[in-house]
Amino acid sequence: MTSRERVLAAIAHTEPDRLPVDCGAMRSTGIQAIAYRRMADYLGVKDARVRVFDVIQQLAEPEAWYLDGFGIDAINAGREFPHVGWKPWVLPDGSPCEIPASMDFRREGDDWVAYGKNGEPQARMIAGATYFSQAVWPLAGDDWKDELARLPEHMGKVDWAGLAEPLYDGGLSDENLQRIAAHVKQLRATSDRAIMIAFGGNLFEWGTFLRRMDNFLMDLAADPAGAEALLDKLVEIHLANLDKLIPVLGDNVDLIQLGDDLGTENGPFFSPEMYRRMFKPRHKAIIDRIKQLNPNLKVFLHCCGGVYELLPDLIEAGVEVINPVQISARHMEPERLKKEFGRDITFWGGGCDTQSVLCRGTPQQVRDHVRRNIEIFAPGGGFIFNPVHNILSEVPPANVVAMYEACRA
Repeated sequence: MTSRERVLAAIAHTEPDRLPVDCGAMRSTGIQAIAYRRMADYLGVKDARVRVFDVIQQLAEPEAWYLDGFGIDAINAGREFPHVGWKPWVLPDGSPCEIPASMDFRREGDDWVAYGKNGEPQARMIAGATYFSQAVWPLAGDDWKDELARLPEHMGKVDWAGLAEPLYDGGLSDENLQRIAAHVKQLRATSDRAIMIAFGGNLFEWGTFLRRMDNFLMDLAADPAGAEALLDKLVEIHLANLDKLIPVLGDNVDLIQLGDDLGTENGPFFSPEMYRRMFKPRHKAIIDRIKQLNPNLKVFLHCCGGVYELLPDLIEAGVEVINPVQISARHMEPERLKKEFGRDITFWGGGCDTQSVLCRGTPQQVRDHVRRNIEIFAPGGGFIFNPVHNILSEVPPANVVAMYEACRA
């Protein structure tokens, strides 16, 4: 099988010729730039080029030595986007890297502050951290409902939009859509890997990005009409953007990535009843539009936390692939998930616990842990290997190698 055939077979719930593996096909399945450079040094890769394609989470764009060496089967549609210029920067550990030329990072004391295209601060990386944190919540004030007519403008003030990955640095202008179309066509012609394009389409998360977490959770409970007005405006924007993006992709992309972190360590942020009332119809509207525009696109949802109680509704809404499969959260045990949902959804992740095992275990503990998870998730297809989230800077290179070795055992 080609890598693309391998991934699509697993999503179709048939066992491929070998376990499909991902690193970096989207912004939560990758490797932090510090860890990437350490991997290159550990393996003796002399000409590694550390390009940070996700500046918020400080993720490296995996090069051929990494993709080929570890048998990676999926890639991000934005990789090697030729429109992007790169400039030198220094990672928090002092090692060199490159960031998109459009990024405006400024030192303020011991911190780095990221400025948006509006010339205002959007995110801050405090001393000792290896990622940027949101610094602006545009609709946190009491007059937020008066600002809904200007929602796209306010969304641009949030770091997740203003510090977009390179593919979307030009937004969805006609000019950039032409670039995206040409790029994914070139990727399809030159790679046999499955291709995933980021879209987002977040609902709950955009509520928290705009209103701030505390405010939006209170909105859902105490001002549902206000919350729904915001959600409906978001759906309107997302549908209009899908109408622009999907037609230019042709058959050159296999998966479209949505995102909405709906869970905490101990379960969902809200009850299943609230999900069904506030979010499910809107998620379904977004997914239905995707399928209307391109029935062959597989719908991938990045959704952190303990979302066991929400999985039946997410499946009904049309989610085909779930990530990161946070197996350390409540009710997210691999055996439970595979038994109850293994025929209805593909698990893209859950292969290695990144909170404790990958960063703190020995290489042998990592191998044993990964093999056990594969034995549970892989039978019958419906599983693409990825650790629960990004490989963080403190992970020992030997543990990363051990993890991938276990995938081939």
